[in-house]
Amino acid sequence: MVQDIYGKEITTVGANKFGFNSEVDIDVLRQLYLRPHYVATTADGTQSPQQEEAKEHALFAGSNTAYQSKSIFNPQDHTISYTTLTRFPPVALLPPSQRKRILVTGGAGFVGSHLVDRLMVLGHEVTVLDNFFTGSKTTVSHWVGHPNFELIRHDVIEPFMIECDQIYHLACPASPPHYQFNAVKTIKTSFMGTLNMLGLAKRTKARFLITSTSEVYGDPEVHPQPEDYWGHVNPIGPRACYDEGKRVAETLTYGFHRQDGVDVRVARIFNTYGPRMNPADGRVVSNFILQALRGEDMTVYGDGQQTRSFQYIHDLVDGLILLMNADETRPVNIGTAEEYTVLDFAKTVRDVVEKVKREDATKEITKVQIVHKEMPIDDPQKRRPDTTRAKEVLGWQPRWGVEAGLEEMVRYYIAKIAEGSI
Repeated sequence: MVQDIYGKEITTVGANKFGFNSEVDIDVLRQLYLRPHYVATTADGTQSPQQEEAKEHALFAGSNTAYQSKSIFNPQDHTISYTTLTRFPPVALLPPSQRKRILVTGGAGFVGSHLVDRLMVLGHEVTVLDNFFTGSKTTVSHWVGHPNFELIRHDVIEPFMIECDQIYHLACPASPPHYQFNAVKTIKTSFMGTLNMLGLAKRTKARFLITSTSEVYGDPEVHPQPEDYWGHVNPIGPRACYDEGKRVAETLTYGFHRQDGVDVRVARIFNTYGPRMNPADGRVVSNFILQALRGEDMTVYGDGQQTRSFQYIHDLVDGLILLMNADETRPVNIGTAEEYTVLDFAKTVRDVVEKVKREDATKEITKVQIVHKEMPIDDPQKRRPDTTRAKEVLGWQPRWGVEAGLEEMVRYYIAKIAEGSI
């Protein structure tokens, strides 16, 4: 049983507000990400110990085996035999008047894939655009072939034509190693990608939501950060390609809104974590969990007194869907006010990993150490949202505590390590 920050059991996520019902049973979503991707076998055809271990860490998935992959992995020669699903996960059967045609750019990424799961389970028609630079087909592969789903390899810097009712524009690398890999391409994605999707929204009269970022506030001099704070950003630093890219994307969005009447929404997302986070994206949560699971020293940059707030992925998806369907065109912060120093957060991750290992009694518990390294350039010292607007306008506030979300993410990574995909 998972409890929210108010001590109540979490059985569903989402809400029925603004004429759009996004409530989903949490176990339905868990069986899509807390599960082994394939069955591992030994030389005699029986299940391997690693597969049994992976099952241990997919306890939340319930009994939905009919909707899970039957692909077979042979660890002896390191080969895999893929198969299609025997049956798709169940989705709501909506009448045409309620079923929306929804485009999700970057829908194969971390946040996008969870949004796609929610929209598909709710019974809507979903088209995913992704160039797979940071996203992966495996995050949405359980929907490929479904009559309500379409996956298209496409880079949003090129125009795209489709008929749709809503556009969730998520496409853009969001972690420093990825967006700094090709800074010019990151800026092109933020500007040209947003220009193309806004043009599509204008033509189809679709509602447009862009996922902006807390990085628009830079290294803030106001704490916590309200939406009317203009920010403190270095326009020529190594992070500027992302920070300024998102700022100009917001400018473009409101240009289309004022000049052409496009119905827009702007979500400023703060640090988010959860299953399907790319383990190689250099973010603090995935780094800490994998280092603790492997018994390695946990790396903290600087003295660890810089602060961050961390929200769980389900809370973010709740906020995005509420904002899309509400009548709020101003920017809205979506994040949690629960603030941690990076050093304290590292200790919390270490405690959660030890708790999971102790509960499963399948791993040797090693007390990992925390080591300090030099602080990266332009790394913000404080980052916490003022979420007053989200509470007042959307009726939204986080429900998942850090420990509850971390435990799900730890179990997800343990299952991925056991199946050999990390």
